[in-house]
Amino acid sequence: MLTPVWAALGGTLLATTGWADSPPKRYQFAQIHMGVPVQITLYAADEQTANQAARAAWARVAELDRILSDYRSDSELLRLCRTSGPGHPVKVSRELLFVIEQSVRLSRRSGGAFDITVGPLVRLWRRARRRKERPSEQRLADALRAVGYEAIRIDRDANTIELLKPNMRLDLGGVAKGYVTDEALKVLRRHGCPRALIDAGGDIVVGAPPPGRAAWRIEVADPPFAEASGERRNAPTGPPRAPGRTGSEPQSPSRPRILMLKDAAVATSGDTYQFVEIEGVRYSHIIDPRTGEPLTTRCSVTVVAPDGLTADGLASAVSVLGPEKGMELIEATPNTAAYLVWQAPTGRVYRRQSRRFADYLWRTKPSANPGSLAAEPSCSHAAE
Repeated sequence: MLTPVWAALGGTLLATTGWADSPPKRYQFAQIHMGVPVQITLYAADEQTANQAARAAWARVAELDRILSDYRSDSELLRLCRTSGPGHPVKVSRELLFVIEQSVRLSRRSGGAFDITVGPLVRLWRRARRRKERPSEQRLADALRAVGYEAIRIDRDANTIELLKPNMRLDLGGVAKGYVTDEALKVLRRHGCPRALIDAGGDIVVGAPPPGRAAWRIEVADPPFAEASGERRNAPTGPPRAPGRTGSEPQSPSRPRILMLKDAAVATSGDTYQFVEIEGVRYSHIIDPRTGEPLTTRCSVTVVAPDGLTADGLASAVSVLGPEKGMELIEATPNTAAYLVWQAPTGRVYRRQSRRFADYLWRTKPSANPGSLAAEPSCSHAAE
């Protein structure tokens, strides 16, 4: 989660910072969308350009929220769920078709660990979180019968989606914020502001770096359970692994990891804030679509990818798959990297990073990264 300091929410201009010898200035804006604070940081030649670009980006964000939301009763997504069924394909917008199609592709690649048809289970466990009691086995079985990405039929030529099971409900929470930030960044670029960062509740996309800098600087914080575990500062960072597999985090557990990113995205999935404890068991908000059960292992997954939709979806998929299979998926996906922190039943905390993750880390030696953002305020990025 990004935690920059801002004075207020509501879309007004928050701050400007510039250099005397350079025309581009730094502008920040914030609004609430998709139930989370969204912040736009951009560089522009003047305030008018910045305001016009931000207004256009907010309009695109609001438009996509009306399409993809599973909370708004009037959203296109929920209209699809209400009106489609076996033998009833529904014509949808190009945006909704694209997001569903990309989601189904990730479902296939992850063996169903990521699945947007998880909606019935999400509703069931939201109710359980409010009541602090497990759903009955019958309710779980009924919800599971409506789950399965194989039951989504996509017709790209006709631009239709058909849901082949009764009572299906799609939930795009695992990819929507990433896609929305991707689209907002495209709008900023079209309005002459390619140097921008957008944070939607912890899902971050960045464009070209700030003037005179090589990259945006983003700090990845370990989840609270890692710091509270009482492990030794120089404890091993992961269990033994086969040669050629994913690498272990070389830094001290308490040292922040600083990513240097441009034209990329980063997303973190975890249970730091969204969970419920029932009869002594801690249930995450992340649900395994294959079993219908929430995760009970503490974990935090940070993924770097070329775009927000990919980073967002992979972070969710890897959380469900676990360290071994999750890292296999990351290594098999071009131009992506991941950093995992998880807690074993014994309480011991492990850390692991993919081969490519080190490529994005800030080098402390000046010669290794001469364009680092040493003077640029960094953002803190943590699990949900």
